Amino acid sequence: MSKPTSLIHEGDDRPEPRRPLVERAATPVGLARPLEIAADAESEDDAIDLRALWRVILKRRWTILAFTLIVVTAVVTATYLTTPIYRASLTLQIDTEDLKVVQIEEVSPAAAGGRSWDYYQTQYALLKSRSLALRVVNELGWTNPPAPEPEPEPEPSVLALARQWLTDWLPKTSEASPDPPPEAARIEGIISRFLGGLTVEPVRDSRLVRLHYDSPDPKLAAAALNTLAKNYIELNLERRFEASSYARNFLQERLQQVKARLEDSERELIQFAREQEIVQVDNQQNIVNQTLTTTNQALAEAERRRIAAEAVYRQMLSTKGQGLSQVLENGMIQTLKGSKARLETQYQENLTIYKPAYPAMVQLRNQIDQVNSMINQEIGNIREAITANYEAARTEEALLGASLEQTKGDVMELQDRSVQLNILRREVDTNRQLYDGLLQRFKEVGVAAGIGTNNISIVDEAKAPAGPYKPNLRRNALLALMLGLLGGVGLAFLFEHLDDTFRQPEDLEKLLGVPVLGIIPRIRDKDRPRGDDRPIALIGLDDLRSAFAEAYRSVRTALQFSTANGVPRLLTVASSMSGEGKSTTTLSLAIQFAQAGKKTLLVEADLRKPSIHQALQLDNQVGLTNYLAGEDLRPVDIARPTSIPNLFVITSGPLPPNPAELLASARMVGLLALAAEKFDQVVVDSPPLLGLADSLIIGNFCEGTLFAVEMGSTPRGYAQGAFKRLRGARVPVLGAILTKMEARDGAYGYGGYHYYHSNYYGGDYRGDAGSAAGKLPVREAA
Repeated sequence: MSKPTSLIHEGDDRPEPRRPLVERAATPVGLARPLEIAADAESEDDAIDLRALWRVILKRRWTILAFTLIVVTAVVTATYLTTPIYRASLTLQIDTEDLKVVQIEEVSPAAAGGRSWDYYQTQYALLKSRSLALRVVNELGWTNPPAPEPEPEPEPSVLALARQWLTDWLPKTSEASPDPPPEAARIEGIISRFLGGLTVEPVRDSRLVRLHYDSPDPKLAAAALNTLAKNYIELNLERRFEASSYARNFLQERLQQVKARLEDSERELIQFAREQEIVQVDNQQNIVNQTLTTTNQALAEAERRRIAAEAVYRQMLSTKGQGLSQVLENGMIQTLKGSKARLETQYQENLTIYKPAYPAMVQLRNQIDQVNSMINQEIGNIREAITANYEAARTEEALLGASLEQTKGDVMELQDRSVQLNILRREVDTNRQLYDGLLQRFKEVGVAAGIGTNNISIVDEAKAPAGPYKPNLRRNALLALMLGLLGGVGLAFLFEHLDDTFRQPEDLEKLLGVPVLGIIPRIRDKDRPRGDDRPIALIGLDDLRSAFAEAYRSVRTALQFSTANGVPRLLTVASSMSGEGKSTTTLSLAIQFAQAGKKTLLVEADLRKPSIHQALQLDNQVGLTNYLAGEDLRPVDIARPTSIPNLFVITSGPLPPNPAELLASARMVGLLALAAEKFDQVVVDSPPLLGLADSLIIGNFCEGTLFAVEMGSTPRGYAQGAFKRLRGARVPVLGAILTKMEARDGAYGYGGYHYYHSNYYGGDYRGDAGSAAGKLPVREAA
């Protein structure tokens, strides 16, 4: 290989560098607006990104599937190992009242409770009562040893077997066998197991109730329910009969007592009335009271007639002549007035012919006067009749008032004597009502007791079930599948929440406040060409349309717009820790600049763990450390050309004991200044930031720094700490680059378009995929 002439002739005329090596803007373009980016990111924190949730599910899909498989397997296994339980069912109809043969209320609570809610709750409690359960187990013969238990003991579990083995293995303190449980405790245990398998299920909005019994034996379950229903009905009838018998005996005793008390009170009442000479018309009043009532009614009627007569009389006094209504309504007066009118008409007609002294005229006048006399006489009779009627009404009212006053006195005298009589009468009435009620109820209870009806009936008897009720394999498997999926998703989001790495470009932008200039996909071994074991950065040379090459071409394009003057001539790549793809990024960018036609120098300044010379298969006996240590070497002696056109490399050389002192020396400054003059692009590889000062020194010597972060691996605290060191050292950071992105992680809006271009448009603007590395690539348009 020939030495690069650009470094041999150091005295040649070269254009002045654009600016001194150590001069730079106080704030790089890439950090111009970190607060605005952070503010815009915070405004979107409250929004739910469904695509981000879906990416988390896809990323953790194996965790979800593994958790679901474990849950389903455990549940299905437990289902198969569980003893099958059979359920028999029986339907009862419980009415609040009996069939009404007679409309008589009973003394049992079934009729007294009506249709209230608590009545049915009472019946449900009675169905699960211990007294009824005792009757059932006795009838089934479960309490007679050695009767079979209602539910056989389940097979011992692995934990029970282990406990038993441990108990047998340990030394026994006493060989005495435990005493058998007492009979009462044994029976209580049988009853408890029976009630444990019984379920009472009311049918909503009906008078039906379903009874279920679970047992490993299907025939035993059906027999238990049928026996329970029969004993429940019998117990209900017995309770009603006992209540009726008790009521009849009680009523009979009370009737005898009340009857004797009634007879005694009646005798006392009659004896007192005879002694006080109180005559009773009926049970309500005596003669004096009746007289007072009659006189009072007559007085009221007389007062009404007197008031009417007085009104007519006063009208008569105030009315003169014939204005009285009685006069106007009198038929005789009206007839006389008609005769008078005819005579006066005749007189007026004859007056035109005869003189008033004419005998016929005199006769007509006499007749008219006679009729007037008769009218006046009749009016006088009417007035006298009104006056007489008024006087009679006044007299009658006065007499009745005097009689009423006398009767009142008699009544008050009688009331004084009747106080004890009323007391005796009330006692008689009370005893008579009590006796009548008890006698009627006694007869009703006797009639109802003879009617053997019941308000409880069996609708459907229990049959032996054909198949087990539980465990239900299908239902348990479906529930396990649902719970497994939900739990797996929850576990996936928990792992994602505990994951402190960068999962999306937005996370890096929010945390560091710098733009993401590119996303580099992860290239796995299966994605490599068969038999090709070269470094990843060199694989893209053969396939310019590969996703890996497209990603770094996009980074190169983004760097052109990262500053006002384009790509910084002195560019370094840094990372928080090793293994994040920093050296691969440095080499790939250098290759991309060289393929774009720029004379590029790649400086391997990682004096801790260099790897670029291995990737390019270059000898590292002499390199940067030799030059910086003061050996008699020129820059042209350490710069080497590569098989890639336009790409030169300065390897690291032997590893020194003091890398930071060598990198901070004046020779390093002069080397970078000379390289910036002689080459179009200088890319410097640096060691990790955390714990080392090398990257900070190199970053201050360069015009721009690209911060590499491995997606899904670099902890946020590491990246944030490394970036704080860059800011504290005033290193100009152009932006960040995310490396090793998994295809399933998505990264929508950033890296997905690389695959689109490489699959559909790569051949249109990149040429044939089989282009040799030595061919001149097409320069990418800005």
